[in-house]
Amino acid sequence: MDKASGIYFQNMTASEVEERLKKNDLIIIPIGSTENHGPHACYGEDTFLVTRMAELVAQKTGCTVAQPIWYGSHPYHHMGMPGTIIVDDDVFKAVIRSVMAGFWNAGFRKQILLNGHGQEYVIPSAIHQFAKKYQVPGIFINLNWYHAIPQYCKDKAHGGPFETPFIHADECETSFSLALFPEMIKMEKAVDTKPRGYLPEKHIDKAGCLYQRPIRWYDHVGCGPIEVVAYPEGVVGKATLAKAEKARNGLINLLDYMVELINDIMERFPPGKLPPIDEITQRPRDEIEAVIKGPARGGRSIYTLAYPP
Repeated sequence: MDKASGIYFQNMTASEVEERLKKNDLIIIPIGSTENHGPHACYGEDTFLVTRMAELVAQKTGCTVAQPIWYGSHPYHHMGMPGTIIVDDDVFKAVIRSVMAGFWNAGFRKQILLNGHGQEYVIPSAIHQFAKKYQVPGIFINLNWYHAIPQYCKDKAHGGPFETPFIHADECETSFSLALFPEMIKMEKAVDTKPRGYLPEKHIDKAGCLYQRPIRWYDHVGCGPIEVVAYPEGVVGKATLAKAEKARNGLINLLDYMVELINDIMERFPPGKLPPIDEITQRPRDEIEAVIKGPARGGRSIYTLAYPP
């Protein structure tokens, strides 16, 4: 990340950011986690997945990337796993809102929150909290990378490239990691476990909600064991089956989709252009125009709109 010149916001000077905004004012904010991924994969796997993806997309589109949010929210069944750093949901959402506000104030009014961890049920809530608090025009999107390419994350029985369903630190996730940062994956240490639940599989979806079952994996507590008891290895599935080539087509299609998404956003809203004020917010126009102008150009900061602060 320190060598990715011209991509990461934190690596740029104020003058470099100013020039960047004239060409592309969209920023990707990678959101990952720090959690146990077994003896073969690094604790930052979720974060490295989305940062590497974002870097490749930024090189193609000219957008900017934020240094990632390393610590995330976790569902109950992750509790107690050594090495898994759990941030309280309310604190996590407050951090996301604050990061969004800071980048909006810096001129990045188009934001893609690229999520690489099982917290997709929390991030949209943070986006809506941000919108309710500030009520400013912009484009704010939560993209869970696996939701963009469900057919490429499924098992062969359902038309995908993998032998087993996508869960955690397993065949699928490890394959994508091998494709993006093989230097941090130690396949000679990989182990397998047998996923299990208490109800027939037809009821509850697994990671990524790829099979459209009635109950998403985060819509329950108690229908399966907690991981620290059932999977102390840190792997839920068959990590030994992972290969980079299994993720290749999925990765290509994901990156192509993200490039298309960003190009579509920028075509509809070129640098400096936002969704129409009168269709996005009911705040007084003069208030919104002042914060769009910004404090550096005689306007005001977004923080003047926070009720309460």
